[in-house]
Amino acid sequence: MSFPSSTAELRALDAAHHLHPFSDTKSLNAEGARVIVKAEGVWLTDSEGNRILDGMSGLWCVNVGYGRQEIVEAVRAQMSELPYYNTFFKTTHKPAIELATRLAELTPPQFSRVFFTGSGSESNDTVIRLVRRYFDIKEQPHKKIIISRRNAYHGSTVGAASLGGMAPMHAQGDLPIPGIVHIAQPYFWGEARQGETPEEFGLRTAKALESTIDALGEDRIAAFIAEPIQGAGGVIIPPATYWPEIARICRERDILFISDEVICGFGRTGKWFGCETFGTQPDILVMAKGITSGYMPLGGVMVADRVADVLIEHGGDFNHGYTYSGHPAACAAALANLDIMQSEGLVERVANDAGPYLAARWRALAEHPLVGEAPMMGLVGALELTPDKAGRTRFPDVGQVGTLARDFSFKNGLVMRAVRDRLIIAPPLTISHGEIDELVARARKTLDDTWGELSRRGWVR
Repeated sequence: MSFPSSTAELRALDAAHHLHPFSDTKSLNAEGARVIVKAEGVWLTDSEGNRILDGMSGLWCVNVGYGRQEIVEAVRAQMSELPYYNTFFKTTHKPAIELATRLAELTPPQFSRVFFTGSGSESNDTVIRLVRRYFDIKEQPHKKIIISRRNAYHGSTVGAASLGGMAPMHAQGDLPIPGIVHIAQPYFWGEARQGETPEEFGLRTAKALESTIDALGEDRIAAFIAEPIQGAGGVIIPPATYWPEIARICRERDILFISDEVICGFGRTGKWFGCETFGTQPDILVMAKGITSGYMPLGGVMVADRVADVLIEHGGDFNHGYTYSGHPAACAAALANLDIMQSEGLVERVANDAGPYLAARWRALAEHPLVGEAPMMGLVGALELTPDKAGRTRFPDVGQVGTLARDFSFKNGLVMRAVRDRLIIAPPLTISHGEIDELVARARKTLDDTWGELSRRGWVR
């Protein structure tokens, strides 16, 4: 019996049996899910034959693009030899050893060891336990609190969603869990005071960390976690003064600094990791997504030697782990993915070629009457939609205009994501100049279509 292949049949089965993530299932089922059937390079094809430019690299993860047979073959070969074995029971295997060694070479010099997970969410759950265990071993058991930021995204499990600062997520499931505190985000366009410069705003926002430490007590604060650029929070790129001040505070206050590189890692910002782009030196580095370019699920937590040495020399058993920690086929995918990135110079290409080219084209979109700002760093950027550029005001019912624009974008054959009324992109690192031109043209048409609809409704003039 063959499985149905028509779009209508597939949508009906999907609606009957599939609960989608981050979705209003009733609304989605009424509309019908988009069915993607194949992909190549930066292009997706749906069940109706439409070609769609993937401006989001799947979910920020397909860094080397679709259809890379090198990764497919590496996974196939590993599946044939050793499809699975765990890394419990005093056991290891070659793919995990080789990938751990490779990561120690690629990450900043303070890192020599990795704890493998299956995802960014699992990695950030691991961070909570690891940080608290570290201070227990150091006989500082009151250092439990982890400080994060509003609108940060660190995953969807109970622990990771608590670390994140997304109010809609916290509203479901009695989150955050105890011991996690959130401070202001470095979102200049949306939260700067009248007349405040980016430099002043960056310093003021960073000092929220210091004032929170003072209010709660330094002896109670274990760590500060942040993405170099807030991704799902709307591609929030901090002012230049922000990260040096954060680094000073963590260093002077005996606070571990955790850099969540799930989105920024593996070339997205024009360096291997976002912490290198911004000049910070984290104690813990969280990774996933781009480590395999999404071809297999895999995550990891890099632990700086000064932290790992305490855990190893004085900690005994670390009673934590996952069935798929260091899955051999996932490690094989990661190794093949890293081979591609290095042999093709993709990180350097983001820094010196594709990134600057996209930035120049993208920032020109700020001239559109609907756009308040068009920030871009490496191959990650945003468009802030506003009814009043000069006043930096927002539309009523925040998120409605962003959703409208996102839907126009899909109709125009471009995947962009909407966060509030902010459109965001993060295309594969392999995107060509011609494909960048096409991406920007489709984004501009999306802005024109959205402006036309808002004008028709009387929301803009």
